[in-house]
Amino acid sequence: MTRLLRRLCLFGLLFAALAALAVAADWWIAAPEDIQPTYVGRETCAACHQQQIDQWQGSHHDLAMDLATPETVLGDFQDQQLTYLGHTSRMFRRDGHYFVNTEGPDGQLQDFEVKYVFGVDPLQQYLVEFDDGRVQVLRECWDTQAGRWFYQFPPDLRDERLRPDDPLHWTRHLSNWNHMCAKCHSTGVEKNYNPHTNRFDTQFTEIDVSCETCHGPGSLHVQLATSKSLFWDRHHGYGLPRLKADDTKTEIESCALCHSRHRQIYPGWRPGQELLDYLAPSLLEEQLYYADGQILDEVYVYGSFLQSKMHAKGVRCTDCHDPHTARLKHQGNQVCTSCHQHPAGKYDVPAHHHHPVGSRGASCVECHMPSRHYMIVDPRRDHSLRVPRPDLSVQLGTPNACTACHLDSSQSDEHEHYQDWLAAAGRGDAAAAAEVERVDRWCADAFQRWYGDPAQGKPHFAHALAAARTGKPEAEELLTRQLRDRETPGIVRATVVAQLAGLTTSSSQGLVVEALDDPDPLIRATAAAGLQASGLPGEELARALTPLLDDPVRLVRTEAARVLAGAGQHVPADRQPDLLAALDEYRRGQLADRDQAAAEMNLGNLAEDLGQTRQAIDHYQRTLKRDEHLATARFNLGLLYTRQAAYDLAAEQYRHLVAALPTAPILEGERQPLLALAHHRLGLVLAMTEKLAEAEANLQEAHQLQPDHFDFLYALGVFYLQTGRWDQATACARQLQEQFPHDPRADVLLRDALSRQPPGK
Repeated sequence: MTRLLRRLCLFGLLFAALAALAVAADWWIAAPEDIQPTYVGRETCAACHQQQIDQWQGSHHDLAMDLATPETVLGDFQDQQLTYLGHTSRMFRRDGHYFVNTEGPDGQLQDFEVKYVFGVDPLQQYLVEFDDGRVQVLRECWDTQAGRWFYQFPPDLRDERLRPDDPLHWTRHLSNWNHMCAKCHSTGVEKNYNPHTNRFDTQFTEIDVSCETCHGPGSLHVQLATSKSLFWDRHHGYGLPRLKADDTKTEIESCALCHSRHRQIYPGWRPGQELLDYLAPSLLEEQLYYADGQILDEVYVYGSFLQSKMHAKGVRCTDCHDPHTARLKHQGNQVCTSCHQHPAGKYDVPAHHHHPVGSRGASCVECHMPSRHYMIVDPRRDHSLRVPRPDLSVQLGTPNACTACHLDSSQSDEHEHYQDWLAAAGRGDAAAAAEVERVDRWCADAFQRWYGDPAQGKPHFAHALAAARTGKPEAEELLTRQLRDRETPGIVRATVVAQLAGLTTSSSQGLVVEALDDPDPLIRATAAAGLQASGLPGEELARALTPLLDDPVRLVRTEAARVLAGAGQHVPADRQPDLLAALDEYRRGQLADRDQAAAEMNLGNLAEDLGQTRQAIDHYQRTLKRDEHLATARFNLGLLYTRQAAYDLAAEQYRHLVAALPTAPILEGERQPLLALAHHRLGLVLAMTEKLAEAEANLQEAHQLQPDHFDFLYALGVFYLQTGRWDQATACARQLQEQFPHDPRADVLLRDALSRQPPGK
């Protein structure tokens, strides 16, 4: 019996050993670390996740894009008309298809077939496909709540007719689905632009925002889930990014690709990867955000949320939003009180909000997440979750949630929304400005009575950004203080670095260099970019930026390499491979967007910095084929032709600018400086070819357009000096001395002019 027992024990041990060996082998047999999953489609996901599919169906993600069919088209196409600024569009059906008769790329009325629809609430947009593969978004939209057609005008061009050559015209690149819209309205998008034929062959795996948009391609997950293994993969886990990991970064960034204002720096981002390896989020720029970080232009949530205390405390998107239905998890104030559970209802009571229960003023989101309308009819909430600050409105002109509510009691047929009041005040409407100021002050007084003086607390970064934007002398001190405060959100500190870089003082420059070592990669990247205009000698630039060439984050190393491109000879020999590798990454990122004039121009700038003149000229010429109004490319092209002594070609570029800039679709504040520069450059080139009368006229025009610009008046004085007109040269020199008393070039010009005067004069 003892022998039998020993044998059984031996067999048991052997079996256990074999089982352990099998388990170990199963654990160690893993998929290759560099495996690239592919898209499998939601039908495959539904085999195991039908409940989630059922929740997703009918959601805004499900309805983000679709083919135009009787089931998907919500607008009235029964021979309807819409007239805006004297232009009439007609919406109609023909042979079962949907058409819009409107102004085409040549300015003539044409019939365009609607191929796709975008969205369902509160508006639906309509898309047209062209023969070259471009898909363009019409400005004629259907208001699904009011049941009417409306024209979606750009926010700052309400009363201006868009010409066909305007970048904002519906047939131009800013309304192009392939680049601007596709990756966030469909799944598995490949843009497939051919720069040689100027054609698109854009493809997607699913037409709408489906499972794999957020979870990533699912082939590896399916492979692992259907295998007979006892474990998930030791390299890849269950084959998908862990959106519910303790670290909220993965989930938030999976949403941020589409819910952020950004520029792409590299193609091919997938959920779970480092976001800054593929895109650069917009900072709190003046045209996008108010000085206190509130939303101004359409910025899609992420940049706002990064400013919030919620983000700092580890709150994630799905704490409030159901990821599959795309609806809020709770209604009303429960959205907030589901987490903010305080004794005796600390917040959701009149003692806190000082308004009747159930009123708009008692709503958490109305106070802490005020909305702003975009696309005319679509209110979107600010996700910075801030305390209202009417005192900042009084001091800095920023909006506040209190005034937004209480302006409604000011009767006006002209201003439907708070933002309309602000826009009117900004345009110089004295009555609107006075009413906004009155309500701001009333709200600020009430706020102080209820909650105390907010100015007694920690200084708000709004003061620093506002001072920088308006060029106040205290700007650098305020910015420095904000940069030193490590509790300030990273996106704010990155914005502070960008503002410091624009000051170009030695002390601000030192702070920018110091920020190259910041733990936050967005701050490091901003600092690297900020050194481009620093004027630092090549050796110092290389010493500052070379350590970033192997930074773990692509945005940081490519920004450093881009700025170093023109000073590459100063990078140590052992770091040259790092520079070349980072420049190659930067170049590949731009090549992926060659349908955009800006990317083509960036490639031209890079080629120019690397001394590749022929390639630079080629890129600038391609840039202008994409967008003939991109003045910077034409200036750069003219300068390269001038350096090659191809003066006639240079003059051709500057003549084009002189003719086009007075009516070009550019920001009004940029028009006069650019036009002055064009006349200045044209005058210099003409002087080199001895066309003196025309040269003089252009140099004079440059000075008249920008009389406070040293170089323009100085060039005119030198021209007079070289053409023997000593009196005019002397007059220019004396005017320069008066306007710019500390610039020695004025003294030299005067001395030269006086020395050449005839004897006795």
